Amino acid sequence: MRAVCFDGFSARPVLRDVPEPVPSPGGVVVRVEATGLCRSDVHGWLGHDDGITLPHVPGHELVGTITAVGDDVRHFAVGNRVTTPFVCACGRCPECLSGNGQVCRNQTQPGFTHWGSFADLVALHDADINLIVVPPSLDSGAAALLGCRFATSYRGLVHQARLGAGETLLVVGCGGVGLSAVMIGAALGAEVVAVDIDAAALERAGRFGAARTVNSSGLPRDAVLEAVRATAPSGFDVSVDALGREETAAVGILSLRPRGRHVQIGLFPSDPVIPMGAVIGKELSILGSHGMPARDYPGLLDLVAADRLRPQDLIERTISLADVPDALVAMAGDRSAGGVTVVDLRL
Repeated sequence: MRAVCFDGFSARPVLRDVPEPVPSPGGVVVRVEATGLCRSDVHGWLGHDDGITLPHVPGHELVGTITAVGDDVRHFAVGNRVTTPFVCACGRCPECLSGNGQVCRNQTQPGFTHWGSFADLVALHDADINLIVVPPSLDSGAAALLGCRFATSYRGLVHQARLGAGETLLVVGCGGVGLSAVMIGAALGAEVVAVDIDAAALERAGRFGAARTVNSSGLPRDAVLEAVRATAPSGFDVSVDALGREETAAVGILSLRPRGRHVQIGLFPSDPVIPMGAVIGKELSILGSHGMPARDYPGLLDLVAADRLRPQDLIERTISLADVPDALVAMAGDRSAGGVTVVDLRL
């Protein structure tokens, strides 16, 4: 089969022929229909994830059709169209048994712990607790995006921060995951303010539900804070850092009202310094979101089915598998890249 591989961290990926995967006893093999290009793939390629062994095939947001099943699989069959959370749970550890498979201590992650979806076929483990059936009517790009950025944003806002209608939400960083947070916040009835350095990204945020936007290009942190606070003088109920920089996390935290909730979704290259004085003095909550277990997808899918949430509207570029090496390298060089790229394996 075809797959995009890299033999060294930061070494240019190449498209080559590799052996086809076989299903584990509890797993399946899926023929990939579409897969998202995510900044997490860039982090893995750059060597920021110590679980990756070389050579490696990245890719973790996907939709496709099952082509083979392991002997222990009971609830899925060849021909099912499915997606999966990028964190696949084992179903047996204390975290999984408490319903928190997204932090499973034995988790597998396609594109990280094993070869991923930038390939014609991908193996997924522990299928019975990790797969979600996708209706034929759901757009392939939208279905692929549900596995990572939309699921992570949805869990962060709904299950972690418990964002409610009428509350104020600040989203810092309007790339793919930031825009998904804007869309979800708007769908939940929150008043959303979006911050970015790129005018085009802010235009997208306005289109997808942000009531107000702040262009932070060239501004020092204090000036950004002043501009953000002017949009919500009493402070925000919830903030999201969707970029993963020390200064963007600080803007989110320092813009909160007393007892506000900050959700960290953007990944940091190294551990940041957090303004803990504000966290203590205002009794703020800092929450992470590491994806969402398959059993919690119905609420997200209900928003999509009701047309209150349209992940496909974020897709700005559709490329072929052969285009992935160039796209991955380009994304690594542009932290502000907006919109979403989807890889269509049928091209």
